[in-house]
Amino acid sequence: MVPTSTRKGYAALVGRLRAAGCVFAEDEARLLLAAASTSAQVEALVARRVAGEPLEHVLGWVKFCGRRILVEPGVFVPRRRTEFLVRSAVALPARVVVDLCCGSGAVGVAVAAALVGAQLHAVDIDPVAVRCARRNVVPIGGQVHAGDLFTPLPADLQGRVDLVVVNAPYVPTDAIASMPPEARLHEPRVALDGGADGLDVHRRVAATAPQWLAPGGRLLIETSRQQASGTAALLAGAGFAVRMARSAELDATVAIGIMLL
Repeated sequence: MVPTSTRKGYAALVGRLRAAGCVFAEDEARLLLAAASTSAQVEALVARRVAGEPLEHVLGWVKFCGRRILVEPGVFVPRRRTEFLVRSAVALPARVVVDLCCGSGAVGVAVAAALVGAQLHAVDIDPVAVRCARRNVVPIGGQVHAGDLFTPLPADLQGRVDLVVVNAPYVPTDAIASMPPEARLHEPRVALDGGADGLDVHRRVAATAPQWLAPGGRLLIETSRQQASGTAALLAGAGFAVRMARSAELDATVAIGIMLL
């Protein structure tokens, strides 16, 4: 409920946000007002949002799996559909968890919160993402590594990882131009561009994961409906038993590879 004393300013703010194309202008106005303590701060935040910056970057956080995950400009914003990746991942216990292409670390943090006692390692190649992930992962006792996929992980994890979760870039290169400006202009291309068919990173993960997973370990990769068969084929070709999981509610698809015993 907006206090009576600020209703006029609130209504004007909603109008500005709606004119800028914000679909949920009322909700955004409340969040922006709550994030600032002075009118000057409100104006600064609103100016950034009206200019097209993602709301999550403006606020400095995103709600994901019921947790507040810190984000910052230049970092991929976790989508609600990726909550299905977390749900699929926590169906079985795991002691050692790796979050590849972790971005803000949202997936790994949510998984580790559900799998109490799990050891979390998060990896990203983008220095901005690594810095942001450390703000989310280190406070819960996890580690963040800078580098390409499995390369920076401690060597003694080979053959010991129970669960790998991956929200790698899977947008085909030619499709990036048609993405919403919030993503296309404000999120790093390395977090979006999956190559000609969107599966470049999936190929590399599927080929390398077997040497890191323990017997019976699982590799879960978020994919799309259009690319699901391709991701599944890559996992099967790498020796995994494969099943697909789908959430119509979230429009989310996850490929699940199980390392044979």
